Amino acid sequence: MNDVLQQPISEIKGVGEKLQSHLNELGLFTVEDLLFYFPHRYDSYEVKPLTELDHNEKATIEGEIVSEPVVSYYGRKKSRLTFTLQVEHFAVKAVMFNRAFAKKQLQQGDTVTVTGKWDQQRLQVTVSQFKKGESKSQAPIQPVYTLKEGVNMNTLRKVMTAAFGEYGGSVKEILPEDLALAYKLPPRREALQQMHYPENRVMLKHAKRRFVYEEFLIFQLKMQLLRKHNRESTHGIVQRYDNQKLTGFVQSLPFELTGAQKRSLAEILKDMKRPHRMNRLLQGDVGSGKTAVAAIALYASITAGYQGALMVPTEILAEQHYQSLSAMFEGRARVELLTGSIKGKKRQEILEAVKAEEIDILVGTHALIQDEVLFSHLGFVIVDEQHRFGVEQRRTLRDKGLSPDVLFMTATPIPRTLAITAFGDMDVSVIDEMPAGRKPVETYWVKGEMTDRVLNFIKKEIDQGHQAYVICPLIEESDQLDIQNAIDLYHQLSSVFEPDISVGLMHGRLHNDEKEEVMKEFADNHLNILVSTTVVEVGVNVPNATMMVIYDAQRFGLSQLHQLRGRVGRGSDQSYCILLADPKGDVGKERMRIMTETNDGFELSEQDLKLRGPGDFFGKKQSGLPEFKVGDMVHDYRALETARKDAAEMIEEDVLDQHESYSSLKEVVYKDKQIMENVLD
Repeated sequence: MNDVLQQPISEIKGVGEKLQSHLNELGLFTVEDLLFYFPHRYDSYEVKPLTELDHNEKATIEGEIVSEPVVSYYGRKKSRLTFTLQVEHFAVKAVMFNRAFAKKQLQQGDTVTVTGKWDQQRLQVTVSQFKKGESKSQAPIQPVYTLKEGVNMNTLRKVMTAAFGEYGGSVKEILPEDLALAYKLPPRREALQQMHYPENRVMLKHAKRRFVYEEFLIFQLKMQLLRKHNRESTHGIVQRYDNQKLTGFVQSLPFELTGAQKRSLAEILKDMKRPHRMNRLLQGDVGSGKTAVAAIALYASITAGYQGALMVPTEILAEQHYQSLSAMFEGRARVELLTGSIKGKKRQEILEAVKAEEIDILVGTHALIQDEVLFSHLGFVIVDEQHRFGVEQRRTLRDKGLSPDVLFMTATPIPRTLAITAFGDMDVSVIDEMPAGRKPVETYWVKGEMTDRVLNFIKKEIDQGHQAYVICPLIEESDQLDIQNAIDLYHQLSSVFEPDISVGLMHGRLHNDEKEEVMKEFADNHLNILVSTTVVEVGVNVPNATMMVIYDAQRFGLSQLHQLRGRVGRGSDQSYCILLADPKGDVGKERMRIMTETNDGFELSEQDLKLRGPGDFFGKKQSGLPEFKVGDMVHDYRALETARKDAAEMIEEDVLDQHESYSSLKEVVYKDKQIMENVLD
């Protein structure tokens, strides 16, 4: 972008070899890296009137010392220094701990500026910093940077000042003038200066606003470019399906589609008619009827003369999908199942039938993507619970057909903000209403001391022929303890319920086939109670299970609690979810309250996002979510929406290439290696 700024950090005055290596550890290698290393927070030393200060918050006040400072000692080598300040018309008590030496520096009659924790009730400040004289001598807002060993705050601030002095003038504007004017954004160089040396809160706010938008826009432009490239470089198949047959099939279903199902289906069918390959995410809450929409789309593809594939994460899920699709398509299409446990002659027959195009729809686990599986005419691929498969696995399945249309499905109700970010290279369809007649799961929050009553409730449900899930508490970062917990709870419940009521156990250390076996026993009603860690399978359908009990529910996020609750309520009987929890903090209590008040996964996911941030939706490691320096996807979601809209228009109208005023922005976007490889290959 700008060669001067690409120089190594060692070119900055005062950066020797040792400091360079410490700065490199912070990820700072070039002058540009340093200039755009933003503070993670700001300490405010702005002097405000006492009436504007918040109780128990950090504050800076200025006044005259009107009493002789007094030191008192307590404990071993502990001291307290107190004096009174006249601030406006008030007498404010100032307290300093273990700073007895300051008595020599402070005299009655001095004007001082002190910063510390403000106690509104006592009119008292617990001083952490003080400066003689008025506050004018120090910057009212100080940047605080993330540091590592070997670099302290003063050193980093000095290096930053040197870098600004030498190279600040080389920072180039990258946003075209019309955009900056439309959103009243300050120029880039000026905004950068305010990020590091804010004059006041208002200037800092505008500078942040500028970089939030810039960051989101660059990210969204990359996403839109990839999306356009994926669409245009993959010549898909135009699926000319038989509308009459399709309408007949939809009318034969034993239920009426909801408005949201119809809307999503229309979006999918429109994609199928296009010459580009479909790359769409269908998201909808547990029980919202995603499978019905997917089945109709599969049938459309069959009437157009193609084969379909449905890939799911586990054998038991594959088995269930196979059963329901076979029933739906009876007399209309041939559905077969292929999983790892189907071997020998049966397997060979299926492989040959797929190749000979005798099978219309093949349902299976990742067994579908093995080399020996050869489709002759694959046109439509559905991947269920798509975040459970690696990118490579999804690609292999896609590559089995001649650019088949691909539909990804997920029951994790991801807030729109996150969906458009994490899946920016996909089109997103949302089913956000429930089919009529589905009974919401009744959810109750009870305290730990009521455990016995909960166990009686479980027994009552089982006596009526129903089944129950019991989920163990989660212990952060400790797989081992989670499993021990599950084993302990299993023994505890076995001693209460057995021999009349059978209890099963499932946890993450069991092999996949062992998990499948336990889950199958539960699905077939050979087990009355299933004790499990959170591995209990997403999507498995056990209509007879009407109870979900979650121990230490305060340890789970809202989305996780909602996913677990979605395991019950799949039959016609009323179902219940009991949250056993004794939350200490307000966030935990709020989470329990929200769970008991709503069954809407999208509403819950928005609340969860506010309470705990985006990382938890996709798991910490493989979230695929970008790390933004300034932008916060939850807090700044409006800016994210705006940036996405602007980026989509820019790519659609090809302004990056057409207009000179966009050339600097284009340069920044194309600096990304992945974009270069994908879009410009």
